[in-house]
Amino acid sequence: MIDADELLSRCRRPLVLGIGGGGDVVGALATAEACRVHEADPVVGGVTWERRPIDPKPGPRTESEIEGARRLADGVMAASPSTRVRESGVVFAESRMAELLGEDTVLVDGTLGPAQLADGIAAAARSLSVDLIVFVDVGGDALAHGDEPGLASPLCDALLLAAAARIAERSAARDAAPAVLGGIFGIGCDGELTPPEVLERLAEVGAAGGLAGARGLTPAVAARLSEAVKVVPTEASAQALRCFHGQIGRSAIRQGRRTVELSPAGALTFYFDPVAALRSAARLAAAVTGARDLDHANEILHGLGVSTELDYERDALHTVR
Repeated sequence: MIDADELLSRCRRPLVLGIGGGGDVVGALATAEACRVHEADPVVGGVTWERRPIDPKPGPRTESEIEGARRLADGVMAASPSTRVRESGVVFAESRMAELLGEDTVLVDGTLGPAQLADGIAAAARSLSVDLIVFVDVGGDALAHGDEPGLASPLCDALLLAAAARIAERSAARDAAPAVLGGIFGIGCDGELTPPEVLERLAEVGAAGGLAGARGLTPAVAARLSEAVKVVPTEASAQALRCFHGQIGRSAIRQGRRTVELSPAGALTFYFDPVAALRSAARLAAAVTGARDLDHANEILHGLGVSTELDYERDALHTVR
């Protein structure tokens, strides 16, 4: 059984990825900053998928569309403050984070399938001398079954969690680094799965032997996240900070389209074994594990009756036109 506290305390060079695109890199920063307390030198990163208010083009950007980044491996780049979309000048959340931290972040091409993602992230981890990779979802929809009423953005999380399980299986088979953790930061803070639904999914992972522990924000880490939300557009991760500062009850986000239940539980990160998650709660990640690429994964989820954030963005673009 994986022990998150042991892994997070021992690691010297963790790579912490926000797996849902957009502002999930801020949720990743919570884990990364907690590792600094143990004198680690973390790297944070995320996916090339900015939401419509930032980038009107549907879906994530491919590696070939991006300028100002240093290639680490196939589909994985080191992002600096100048990293952006070549044609439109759209700036990634990871670029803003790089400016805040004063160091490069990691940017993953979200158009790829889990096999390519796993290969690229593992290769980038080797080049960065990483000894632990943490895949962090803000909210909890990475563990969705697919039939939750509020579910809206399962696709990116499913692809990255499926990739995490692939890397974890390889590392375990070879008894080699890097170790791999999944994480849920700010349960329900994206206004999709409710906190009770996320806790039920985590309980399923626990029943499969995969719950690895939990850590809460500290005043020092919360202060660092407060700096991050000022420069990285994110509503979901900002709700977790509100939870830490004692706000409780219902709150509207996404221009009133979503409602968040604030409570102290939103200030926690729950850690789990990605392999156990795929064989229990994370049915959508398990379904797309063999997907060739983003579009193929989207088709697989359609076959399960699940609509995705890619559908929403494409429909919205068509409506605007």
